Amino acid sequence: MAQALPGPVVAAPGPEPSPGFRGLSLSTPFPNQTVRQGEPVTLTLTIKNYGLPPQVVNLNVAQRAGGWKVSFQGGGRPIGAVSVGTDQESTVSVRLDPPAGARTGTFRFLLTARGQGAQAGLPLALTFGQVQPARMSLQAELPVLRGSGASSFRYRLTLRNESEQDLLVNLDAQSPRGFQVTFTPAFGSQQVTSLPVKAGESRDLDTEVTLPQDVPAGTYNVTVRAAGGQAKADLKLTLEVTGRPDLSITTPEGRLSGRAYAGRETVVKLVVRNRGSAPARNVEVSSFEPTGWKVSFEPSRIAEIQPKKDTEVTATITPPQKAIGGDYMLTLRASAGDASASADYRVTVATSTLSGILGIIVIAAALGVLAVVVSRYGRR
Repeated sequence: MAQALPGPVVAAPGPEPSPGFRGLSLSTPFPNQTVRQGEPVTLTLTIKNYGLPPQVVNLNVAQRAGGWKVSFQGGGRPIGAVSVGTDQESTVSVRLDPPAGARTGTFRFLLTARGQGAQAGLPLALTFGQVQPARMSLQAELPVLRGSGASSFRYRLTLRNESEQDLLVNLDAQSPRGFQVTFTPAFGSQQVTSLPVKAGESRDLDTEVTLPQDVPAGTYNVTVRAAGGQAKADLKLTLEVTGRPDLSITTPEGRLSGRAYAGRETVVKLVVRNRGSAPARNVEVSSFEPTGWKVSFEPSRIAEIQPKKDTEVTATITPPQKAIGGDYMLTLRASAGDASASADYRVTVATSTLSGILGIIVIAAALGVLAVVVSRYGRR
């Protein structure tokens, strides 16, 4: 808090000025602190105007430790004064550089803020000593998640800065090949690779792991790494991928069309394939066919198809005896629990050769009878 200096207007004692106080204050959150030996120190200063007209306040060093350099900075450049409006405040920085070879001990300074008829002072004490190294921790609400390979895994993490200094924390992850890991601040949407965390505070973030296609079922580990300055933290996340079957049904050649004769059986070879990452169990093969058609499968039920494997099925298709020639559509289906697949198979129906010959004979006979009748009786 501000220390009053001799002048027409002085600062009131205590952490806050008394009601009706008019003057200036000069303060910093931590005026007395321990720092690493030989390292420069930068402090944030607040200059506040209590009830005085807007004015320019000059900043000076009334007392400094021997050999130290003190400079005021604002807007990224050296300054010597700051403008402060009535009942307003301005913030600047002061940098204190120790001399080379400075030994342990306590070093004292007195900074002043002098305006129009008012001034305030701020005593500082910096002690070279043992400073606790920067530390951070990384924790997950649920470090182990289970799901299928088609889903993404989202973890809520808490990053704590347990040191005495603010940190800019870089985020990274070590994961199996093909896995994608992204970081997003909690309740945010923008992905980040670094996160500022103030001293003694914590930040929540979401870590999302996206798996490559066709990843086999199994247990996978992802290590999240956070690093800021000399502080580091690692956290192992576990993904239990259950896998899922992915079925397809087709012919060995991939051709989904064929010919059949009315009233006669036609055999078609099919292949039921599991393209997924988990076994497909109790696979049932069925069809949806036009009315009057008969379709059977051997086998009609498959006990198990391992991932990336297939099983051959024989389909017997019988169009009805009186089927009219033309194209018909069958729907072939393979299903196992939540996994299913279907394919449309086009069947071109042709009548048999014998039926065609008999038809021609009947037509020829009819024409012959008609010719005989006309020639015998003529036209009347």
